[in-house]
Amino acid sequence: MVVLLNRLPVSECLKLCHRVVDGLCGREPPHRGDHGASWSLEEWLELLDSLTALFRRAVGSNSSDEEVLAGLADVDSSHAESVLSVLRARREEIRDALLDRTNSISSATLQDFDWQLKLALSSDKISSLHTPLLSLSLDVRENRALRSVTMEMNREELNTLISSLEAANKVVLQLK
Repeated sequence: MVVLLNRLPVSECLKLCHRVVDGLCGREPPHRGDHGASWSLEEWLELLDSLTALFRRAVGSNSSDEEVLAGLADVDSSHAESVLSVLRARREEIRDALLDRTNSISSATLQDFDWQLKLALSSDKISSLHTPLLSLSLDVRENRALRSVTMEMNREELNTLISSLEAANKVVLQLK
């Protein structure tokens, strides 16, 4: 969906690509408000995903300029050159960020957890609505920094989380 870049002036395309790389590298990502009139929310999200995937793929597979330009065949040549210039200028930075992300995924550890069961009440149906909610707080250590993550979920969401954690546990056990 990088063809959506054609809706921007070339100078704005260059700025957007740099902001996408910033986000990829753990800094301030682009904001839709800066370009809200150009795309719908769905288009905006697709464009960000496409650009991020393009940068990751190009750096991860060490793609040549010609390969990158071939992937940008649907984009105007001036916009494609803008994307390519950002890639050339920030290739090493992207590579370092991808390596850091790979290392931090394996080094993130769950430090502590806490849970509470709540009963959701509705103002107009207090007596008939009995929806249990789980409030789960996780303390996760990433790169020596402790980060708290809080989630509130209903029974279906909890079952999905448990299934995902069981699947992740199976993968971890296979890797050992």
